[in-house]
Amino acid sequence: MKIFNKSFWILLIVVMTIGASCSQEVPKTTISNGTMECEIYLPDVKNGYYRGTRFDWAGVIPNLEYKNHTYFGKWFKKYEPTIHDAIMGPVEAFGPIGYDSAKPGEEFVKVGVGILQRPDLSTYHFSKSYEILDHGVWHVETKKDEVGFTHKLAEGEFPYTYRKVIKLKDNKLIIKHKLVNNGNNTINTYVFNHNFFVIDEQNVGPGFTVKFPFTIEGDTTSLGNFAEVVNGNEIKFIKELGEKDHPMIVKLSGFGSSNKDYNIIVENINRKAGVRITADKPLSNVVFWSAMKTLSPEPYIDINLGSKDSFSWTITYEFYTF
Repeated sequence: MKIFNKSFWILLIVVMTIGASCSQEVPKTTISNGTMECEIYLPDVKNGYYRGTRFDWAGVIPNLEYKNHTYFGKWFKKYEPTIHDAIMGPVEAFGPIGYDSAKPGEEFVKVGVGILQRPDLSTYHFSKSYEILDHGVWHVETKKDEVGFTHKLAEGEFPYTYRKVIKLKDNKLIIKHKLVNNGNNTINTYVFNHNFFVIDEQNVGPGFTVKFPFTIEGDTTSLGNFAEVVNGNEIKFIKELGEKDHPMIVKLSGFGSSNKDYNIIVENINRKAGVRITADKPLSNVVFWSAMKTLSPEPYIDINLGSKDSFSWTITYEFYTF
């Protein structure tokens, strides 16, 4: 009887432990300004929705609603927190810092992630998962219509303070950034926004368009028979995508040195919903990529920071209906 009681209590403890573990929710918050509402996942080393090594952990947006339209959502089938692109919203990624000069076993840095380890002599690849040696320290502040993230990395060759604020104003989602180089070595990197748009959960196909303020240049053959460039500056989809279809333009060019060319429009004509993306810094590169559930204009900004220098930039999303 004593053996039974002991076994029973051990089993009960195990069940309760598993239940408690399974019931842990992903840290998140919701902000609203009365016109728009936005759900945001918060960075967390143990329970965060995204714990991969490609994207900045701050500002993962699984849902944004404006005038009964939704603009972001789950576009992928397989989910694990460490899969490099199991992520949603206008998510940003920085180029690796110090990877090329690091030897196998040595450190490199990803802003918004932390200090990582270079495993071998192979070149860096965004889809690969790297061991995180130092997550840095995250601090989050929430208000009714905004959330602020501060990520501080105090150790290593490239210590920094990264500040990101997401705010709703009228029909706009405004993302303000500031990166401060706290060390003695130059931080030479880039940042791009993948912009995983999922408009009203519709599959990408006829009725979806992406417009640029400049004439599109570059190899467009990878668009296949799913999309075409019209009017010189517009990508227009003419066929619905399947699960394995990924029309893209690997390196889209034609833009100038002014931030006026960082002015991109994405529309779902079927649902009469659109968004305009602008920034206060010029483009350094543009990639276009799409999948069955999402389409992604990916604008880049270059960053070069000397010791103790800082760099600020703002991206604005203006949502509208027509």
